[in-house]
Amino acid sequence: MSLGPYASFIVTSYTLVAAVVLLLIVWIAIDYRHQKERLRQLDASGVTRRSGRQATDIR
Repeated sequence: MSLGPYASFIVTSYTLVAAVVLLLIVWIAIDYRHQKERLRQLDASGVTRRSGRQATDIR
């Protein structure tokens, strides 16, 4: 497969896109872990979620 005179541009573009997508996946995974840890801390401190209440608890 010949990419012609623009081969370096095409390869560089695909490499950068792959790097950005990989970086976003890693960032989301790290943020997910931080959010889960924060929720564990809030649950341990006694903070409850509004979605966890019964319908009769609403004021």
